[in-house]
Amino acid sequence: RIITSGGRSSNSDFPYFNIEASGKGYIVVIGWAGQWSANFTRDNANGLQVRAGQELTHFKLHAGEEVRTPLIVVQFWKGERIRSQNIWRQWMLKHNLPNPPSHQLAACSSHQYAEMIHANEENQIMFVDRYLAEGIKLDYWWMDAGWYVNETGWPNTGTWEIDTKRFPRGLKAINDHAHSKGVKIIVWFEPERVTPGTWLYENHPEWLLGMTLLNLGNPEAKEWLINHVDKMINEQGIDLYRSDYNIDPLGFWRNNDAEDRQGITEIRYVEGFLAYWDELRRRHPGMLIDTCASGGRRNDLETLRRSVPLLRSDYIFEPVGQQCHTYGIAQWIPFYGTGVIHTDSYTYRSNMCPHTTACWDMRNKDLDYDSIRRLYGQWREIGKYYTGDFYPLTPYSLENDVWMAWQFNRSDINEGMVQVFRRADSFYESAKFKLHGLDPDANYTIINFDSPDKISMGGKDLMEKGLLVSIADQPGAVVIVYKKDK
Repeated sequence: RIITSGGRSSNSDFPYFNIEASGKGYIVVIGWAGQWSANFTRDNANGLQVRAGQELTHFKLHAGEEVRTPLIVVQFWKGERIRSQNIWRQWMLKHNLPNPPSHQLAACSSHQYAEMIHANEENQIMFVDRYLAEGIKLDYWWMDAGWYVNETGWPNTGTWEIDTKRFPRGLKAINDHAHSKGVKIIVWFEPERVTPGTWLYENHPEWLLGMTLLNLGNPEAKEWLINHVDKMINEQGIDLYRSDYNIDPLGFWRNNDAEDRQGITEIRYVEGFLAYWDELRRRHPGMLIDTCASGGRRNDLETLRRSVPLLRSDYIFEPVGQQCHTYGIAQWIPFYGTGVIHTDSYTYRSNMCPHTTACWDMRNKDLDYDSIRRLYGQWREIGKYYTGDFYPLTPYSLENDVWMAWQFNRSDINEGMVQVFRRADSFYESAKFKLHGLDPDANYTIINFDSPDKISMGGKDLMEKGLLVSIADQPGAVVIVYKKDK
């Protein structure tokens, strides 16, 4: 039995499963932004039985009342497991994710100004200008937690009004400046968690579960939130809505249920949450929503049909962990992100993702900007490959004495890229990796970003004999691009 914890859908366990048996299998995925469970039962008569859905339901319905149930997706497959994962990836891209770009770059000053607690109009504009002056073209400027009225720091949420002591002209002055430079704006919200002394806490306790959780199952609370956030998006010129969720809601839901209505509060909450985002998207076509939830803790399918995880985890920067994050999440979620703050090739390349958030201190003009520009340029060059098929080329491992590698292949344009990492304690200096998805009868030009030379290899050799990669640095990383010869 596998369950999530605390009511957040990917809080402890991931609601995506691939079950393999003798060259065939099926993918089972749960779309429920609440407390789900999945039971796997093996017996001699029925083989493997899978039962999945909302963990606790024991309720009666009133006359005329309706409820929705979790979305369940089953994908049957034959052949290789990795092929089934790539069919899933393409289905996610074409029919589920809200049309994100292949890659995008944001930047923030959260690490310099305690999120936004010590931020102001002047230093936000300065950071935007410094990035652009260094030749780092931003798609978004990111303003994180703390821009609102608060008494004790950014966790003091519940008054969703701009702190005009620090931002006398609102966030719009910053946003207008960024827009004039071709940079869009991300702004952080966390409306579901309410703390003492805030506007929601003092003025609408009837909307709160346990005086802590804004009850999105309450129609009045939901409508107020939709209209209030919509107004802020319009007035402040916000381009991307970032939604955090630093609270486990399960206890608040269950404590609100009568004995003969167990599960109803959770259902109404999930319905209200999805309706809230659906209405924001209807009013702002093309606006992306970022699902955060303490870094990756609400990434079920229903949520991802409306949003993208710009921060796949709050565990960021450290290279081995980032390599393993990409290895796992790329098989299921084609668009995801993390942050980058280092300037060495190994760490930067370990953090390369479809979405990258730059976190450098732009007040420091002595940073190695040449390396940043070089690595940033490489990321821009490979960004188009993130929408292709993903192939792990090594086993998964957290150990520090191994190599890790993967391939992104765009069969539609006959190009792709390979990333290879030699970890710090590995004594091997080279390895061969068999590539996937190539034309066996074609030749490919191979370009290693760290070498001035190009080589040519046949597709059959690349898939059957493998691509030889040497890395002298310990640790070290290479990025290799291949293109089919015309």
